[in-house]
Amino acid sequence: MAMKRLNLSSPTQDGSPKHKKTKTDSSPASMLDSEALESDGWTKVEKRKQKKTKKAELKLDATQSKFLYHNVEINQRRHAVGIDVGGLYLQLVVELTWEQEIRQLVIHIVADAPPPNWLRIDNAPLIQKVVVLLVPGLTNDVLALPPIPTSPNVNPNVPISIPLLPRTSDGGPLPNVPFIAATFSHACPTRAPGDQTRMHSVLGGFFHGPVSGEERNKRATMRLLSENIKNQDPEQYLLTLEQMIDNEYPIPSYMADVFERPDDWMETPEPVKSGLLDGLSDQAKTPSKAKAKIYAIDCEMCLTEDGKELARVSIIDYYSEKVVYDQLVKPKKPILDYLTRWSGITEEALAPVTTTLAQVQAHILRLLSPPKNPFSSSSPSPQPTPILLGHSLESDLNALKISHPRCIDTALMYHHPRGRPLKPGLAWLTKKWCNREIQTRGEGGHDPEEDARACISLLRKKLECGPGFGEYKTDIESIFERMARSTRRSGGPVGSIRSAVVDHGNPSVMHGNKATTSLGCSSDADVLKNLLQVIPSHDFTLVLTKLSLEGTTPKPSPDAPPPPPHEPPSPGTLKGIYETLNTQLKTLHTALPPRTAFIIFTGHSDPRRMAQLNARKSVFDAAVKAGKTMDQMGPDERWSSSDMRELEEAVELAKRGLMFLGIKS
Repeated sequence: MAMKRLNLSSPTQDGSPKHKKTKTDSSPASMLDSEALESDGWTKVEKRKQKKTKKAELKLDATQSKFLYHNVEINQRRHAVGIDVGGLYLQLVVELTWEQEIRQLVIHIVADAPPPNWLRIDNAPLIQKVVVLLVPGLTNDVLALPPIPTSPNVNPNVPISIPLLPRTSDGGPLPNVPFIAATFSHACPTRAPGDQTRMHSVLGGFFHGPVSGEERNKRATMRLLSENIKNQDPEQYLLTLEQMIDNEYPIPSYMADVFERPDDWMETPEPVKSGLLDGLSDQAKTPSKAKAKIYAIDCEMCLTEDGKELARVSIIDYYSEKVVYDQLVKPKKPILDYLTRWSGITEEALAPVTTTLAQVQAHILRLLSPPKNPFSSSSPSPQPTPILLGHSLESDLNALKISHPRCIDTALMYHHPRGRPLKPGLAWLTKKWCNREIQTRGEGGHDPEEDARACISLLRKKLECGPGFGEYKTDIESIFERMARSTRRSGGPVGSIRSAVVDHGNPSVMHGNKATTSLGCSSDADVLKNLLQVIPSHDFTLVLTKLSLEGTTPKPSPDAPPPPPHEPPSPGTLKGIYETLNTQLKTLHTALPPRTAFIIFTGHSDPRRMAQLNARKSVFDAAVKAGKTMDQMGPDERWSSSDMRELEEAVELAKRGLMFLGIKS
């Protein structure tokens, strides 16, 4: 089944290349010289070489790369087995998954991954570039395609044939985006990752996947070597900026412009750069490294009219294990639920408390940014910024409304048995690795001091046993790391593959931070402009943008979960959006170099019904956590088994997407 329908960019009608004739000098003198050269035999050799070169060029032009689906293989995928990104357990999959097929396809074309079994690629080494485009909102309805079958007797994985565009005006209605029908012959159904009740990021599995067996063995050897070298410095476990962003930490403004800080938020001062030592003697420039203070912290919250608010905070010094701060906090809004079963906070305990969040913030900021002594000259180097240690520390920072640059998180330092993105619980970690039980007070709730001390024990154990302690060997790498250590299929040594990400916002500190080039954009026009600039100099270009389909898919960023639904645009507005999108796609396709693989995927279908039902389920879950019975719940708080079935059906429908494959001649 061929993938490419039209040769839209062919310079001639029949697609055969034309070569310009070279202008020759026909003067008598030149003819004499030519005859003289031919008598020596040299010109005939040159003509033979030129003829051979032209013949090779014509043969190369006649050889085209093609995508062809393996229908037999796809039909058998009803019970096919795919490997989850964690690599620890098998799961049955039906549609093509992001974790495996699409990522593998791109790496196979660009680098040295094995070919996919559901697709045949003729003359793959001739493909020079790959451009992948995300366009959410291109549903079957928008493209005038038949819906994906839901009957148990029909395989929903089989590629859908795209009807040809009508040649006359009375041949039927045109699709909203005719470029798709004019360029691609089939739409391949895909399925976004997720569980029964939620759809996960469609790009998470695409960006990250398990390493190869050879690379895993290499990493295991390096891990053994690192474990033999006992590094007792806790700073080796500081979170990177990428880790903080991936785990939704509040990021200080001086680290990256990705977090909009509300008025009541605080951030610790920027750490002093070593450049302040310039001008000192060499001996003064290299003093012994000052040891940063480490504070283990844990917070407990209560439920108020504004949601969860801070009710208690405990801070313990890592080295002395002494409590340096333990304070109950009076929430700003009236308390609806003390959450005693989890927080340990009671109404009696909070009744006399007058300490506010602002006072707590001021105290903690003094701990995290101690004042320098202007009269001390004992050490020319600035004191390092203290480190915060906690479990799922982003929750504590959000409760405190403080952003801090130096964090150690035991939920990331240790692994969940089933791998990422799951995080292990603190009580489970402490029991398994420290052989100690915590959080055993039952209805009495948690003790934040006990939880903070557990974090200290886990960090000490990690330093004692080495970096591999408490980890399940689920080696994961990004698609850009995979390409960086590969040879280029079209020719080139290891490290020669150049990749680019073009997206709204600032992708260089998020999903594009490991790409060769990462360009942020403020509009769709910027996306198209930057895309046309980077394609000629890069082998793989990934465009994560909606290209003017913002109104059809309410999703602020590729990696964010679907937000609550909003009012859809009017038909007139949608018509303009589709026309703009069609023009942009045609402009992009025209500018693509020959032998460029062009992949468009939608990621998912309309998530609005799924978002509505999940919002209702969250209200029900909150009521259950508050201790309400079914009789005490209002109509808006109740959730039935039929609602759950409807949610599961809505999630399955939302996970369905489409992919279009083609190679420009």
